[in-house]
Amino acid sequence: MNRTGEIDPATKRSGTVIILIVLAVLLLGSAGFLFYWFHVGEPAKGYYEAAMQGDSEAQYKLAECYYNGNGVRKDFSAAADWYRKAAEQGHAEAQCQLGKCYYFGEGVSKDYSRAVKWFLQAAQQDNADAQFYLGKCYDNGDGVEQDKVEAFKWYRKAAEQGLPKAQHNLGCCYLHGDGVVEDKNEAVKWYHKAADQGDSNAMGALGACYMKGLGVAENKEEGVKWLHKAADKGNSDAMGALASCYFLGEGVSVNKAEAIRLLRKSAKLGNPEAQKVLKKLGL
Repeated sequence: MNRTGEIDPATKRSGTVIILIVLAVLLLGSAGFLFYWFHVGEPAKGYYEAAMQGDSEAQYKLAECYYNGNGVRKDFSAAADWYRKAAEQGHAEAQCQLGKCYYFGEGVSKDYSRAVKWFLQAAQQDNADAQFYLGKCYDNGDGVEQDKVEAFKWYRKAAEQGLPKAQHNLGCCYLHGDGVVEDKNEAVKWYHKAADQGDSNAMGALGACYMKGLGVAENKEEGVKWLHKAADKGNSDAMGALASCYFLGEGVSVNKAEAIRLLRKSAKLGNPEAQKVLKKLGL
């Protein structure tokens, strides 16, 4: 208060700040407020209060912020905690993401059985990504007894929803007769669907089908085209296959320099076959 008896403007501002802090503490709780004030930025700040109030969509969005480091420091453990809060309320996307946390050991200890539990809950709500991962678990025997028929079932559900990686895996099931009667024509159909959406694994598989005449008439030029598309997207297997084409002159003119370039690039990406070939060549 100044000499005239009026409250000093600076004092007014301080009082206003204190009132706002008290209100925030009452609304969020002291620990929650301090965390919110110092650690949560945009856009995470937009979800935090609703998440604290139990809104499952906000909890999922906040988990995504932690997972991707969007508005907060990247923190897989915090992401898993928020995914769990939303998942326990039946949020399908959160259930799938929590399953992936357990599958890959991100923010939690790797646990395939728990991953399967959450994938199943999300898959039963028609979440395509969860259906794919559930198929993958059955395919590999991760957290469940290996069952190719069950894997095929879940891959197909996800593939029919347009998920490219599921379409590729479904194509592989048909190509090799895993969980379904072998049908190479059907394999090529699903490879095409995934490749047309930019899936590099499907592009490489489709290229191999054209090179060998599996499910389609043999067409090495078409095969090379798809192998190039996959290689250009960083697919190391396609690079190795394309290198073979350049070595042998299949679908392209012989170009050993290009073949070696592709082998080296594939090997650098960790492809063991390319590494073996280079070693045999003394390169």
